[in-house]
Amino acid sequence: MSKILFVVTGADTWTLADGATHPTGFWAEEAVAPYEAFRAAGHEVVVATPGGVEPTVDRASLAAEVNGGQENADRITKALESFTELRRPVRLEDVRLDDYAAVFYPGGHGPMEDLAVNADSGRLLARALESGRPLGVVCHGPAALLAAVGADCTNVFAGYEVAAFTNAEEIQGGLADRAKWLLQDRLTEAGVTVRAGEPWAPHVVTDRNLVTGQNPASSAPLAQELLKRLG
Repeated sequence: MSKILFVVTGADTWTLADGATHPTGFWAEEAVAPYEAFRAAGHEVVVATPGGVEPTVDRASLAAEVNGGQENADRITKALESFTELRRPVRLEDVRLDDYAAVFYPGGHGPMEDLAVNADSGRLLARALESGRPLGVVCHGPAALLAAVGADCTNVFAGYEVAAFTNAEEIQGGLADRAKWLLQDRLTEAGVTVRAGEPWAPHVVTDRNLVTGQNPASSAPLAQELLKRLG
């Protein structure tokens, strides 16, 4: 059994362009689907957040309309109750990468608030990338890649191909015109190539040890790809 590190946002609001705050956190399916896959395969999961704060689920991610109906929404809500590691996170600042076989970042808009500018997370991502460990990041989770800047002030993921929540999805989700910045744009500016799939459809991109997913529907297939790499 290996240990897999989940790095989860500690933010419960997202600051918009006009200074207003939008309730957020992590997206339920993006945490639950990989957690269930990893646990079913016999792996241990450890959650880390900035400062060790208990992460907040984005309440919008528990709605029936984003989970294919009330039955699945109820299932995911119940699964979160069983994800007890979320209630006892370790401090991201104290994480030793050598303790883990793989690293995974779920999304939600929360990472755009905190992990996008978190230097500890950025250093962890850079070390994970260099180590060759399986590194999985999904949806808005790739916002964390923006903080992974090397000594030469360039992004360590520059030149990599990724999937991430697209401008089209942000527009269709209704928040693009209120955001300070859009994830696809900011990643592109950092030298990362975003390979966009169809909005809301599963889409996973692998590039060396980096495995990325575009949206919540990509969480389960991304987890399966990470499991293949764990052997």
